[in-house]
Amino acid sequence: MPRRRPGALRAEQSPRDTWHLPVLRIHGLSIRTSAAIDRAERLSGDYFAHPGATDRALRRYRAFLRAPGRRPLYPRVPLCGCRGCSFDDVRHARDVLDTVLGWLPLRPRTELAHHVRALDFEYLGRTLPDPFAADRQWRPDLWWRRRLADGQEGG
Repeated sequence: MPRRRPGALRAEQSPRDTWHLPVLRIHGLSIRTSAAIDRAERLSGDYFAHPGATDRALRRYRAFLRAPGRRPLYPRVPLCGCRGCSFDDVRHARDVLDTVLGWLPLRPRTELAHHVRALDFEYLGRTLPDPFAADRQWRPDLWWRRRLADGQEGG
């Protein structure tokens, strides 16, 4: 009996079930945490916490803090409130991270919180407090919203 080629054997097999793997591996997080975040985003009905929003929020937060120099940074006010444009405001990215942190199980929440806490510490050092935040902000109870913002990002 002739031997069958490996390609012919693989072609007959059903495709592997990859539903348990995340669609997106988030840079700096474990595969388990990425899977938990992906699951939480897919099951949520939140308009802003769609699949991939956490990865985008972390990238946006890191990019904002990566600005060169030591001058204070000012979050940018978004021109529009849609899903894409709202990430122009780093405070919105932090809102999304806070929302997703509330949905996660203990271990993934701890790992994500560790990364966010490091970014928060740098954010506090690079931005200035807003003494009139209670009048200007729609959520003045959140500490990251009580920082001075400007129309342009940077110094």
